[in-house]
Formats: sequence, C-alpha cells, structure tokens
Amino acid sequence: MAVSMSPKQKVYQGVLQELRKFIDSNDLVPGDKLPSERELSERLQAGRSSIREALRAMELLGLIETRHGEGTYLSTYRPYQTVELLASFILRENNTRNDLMLAKRIMEKEAAKMAYNHVNKNDINSLLSVIHDRDMNPNERHVVFFQYLFKKAENLLLTKIWELMDEFSNTITKLSYEDTFYLKLIQLYKTRNFEMIEGLFENVPTR
Repeated sequence: MAVSMSPKQKVYQGVLQELRKFIDSNDLVPGDKLPSERELSERLQAGRSSIREALRAMELLGLIETRHGEGTYLSTYRPYQTVELLASFILRENNTRNDLMLAKRIMEKEAAKMAYNHVNKNDINSLLSVIHDRDMNPNERHVVFFQYLFKKAENLLLTKIWELMDEFSNTITKLSYEDTFYLKLIQLYKTRNFEMIEGLFENVPTR
C-alpha cells in the first residue's frame, strides 16, 4: 500500500493518513499493539524516518504510547491533550481568540434555538436548579447549563464541536454569562417566545 499525497504534503503527513487507515481497516482498539517501525515501513512503503516522525506526532497527541521493551500501543484518546497542544499554538493570536469566543457563542445560540421545541416544564426546573446551584462556580454552571441544552438539541456532532471549543476557550479565559442572561433565556422557554432568543445572544453580558 503506497502512501499517496500531494506534492506539498510532508511525507510524514501522508504516513499519518495511511496509519489511520491501517488502524481502521484492522479494527484496532486502545490496548492493541501496532506493528514495528520496520513492518510499518514495508507495509506503507515509506522510509523509517517518516514512520518514526508520524509515530512521534501520534504519541504527542496521546493517540499511542510506547512501552519500553514491548513496542507501541494504541492508547485511550484523551482530548484534553490535543486541546492543550493545539491551544499553545493556535490561540496565541488575539484575533484567533476573539474568533473562538464568537464562534462558541454562536453555537450556544443555535443550541438554545434547536432545544426550544424539546424543553418542557421539567427541563425548565432543571435549568433553574443549575443556575441556583451555588456549589458550582459561574463557569461550571455555564458548562452544565449548555450541556443540558445541547443534549436537548439532539445533535451529537454539534455537541462534540462545542465541547472541544469550550476546552479550547478554557485554556485562555474563563467565560460565563451574567445570571440574568440564563434566567431570561429560561423565561423565553416558559413563555414560548422563540423570536427573542436571537436578540438575547446579540449583546450577551459576560463575566
């Protein structure tokens, strides 16, 4: 299986793509052992140095672990490692940070709108209990509140993207809204006022 890549790709990036395909096609799961560098080099028809560089990148991301004297194994994916690594590079620019916070707020707005038709009286009481829970700090309440709404929105992909963005944002700042915001949103659910949700998010007060 030869590595296919565009001329602009670094060799190890092509190797990474083929390694992912290899893992998928062989149904490998965390704890399974990967072939040796030599075996991977032969299977993927790539140089040992490119294989080694690709494996280093995967280890840095927490996707694999090297056990001394035993070999290389798939590890349980821990997203916070990826978040911390990428954040150290991506979030250095002020514009990127601002874009991230804006994108996160837009996603929260859409989740609030998507959840609208699924929120019932019991859900309203649950959301109120989150806001009034003083055992959590404001940022914890914010996360729990919107985790609830994303669950009601019933869109798993959107939820996963938001969770990743929330992890990113927590590496640079703590973000929550004023309590009045959450209470106003809950009131819109109670009074069945969908049209006002959009406006509520336009000038949302943050802590």
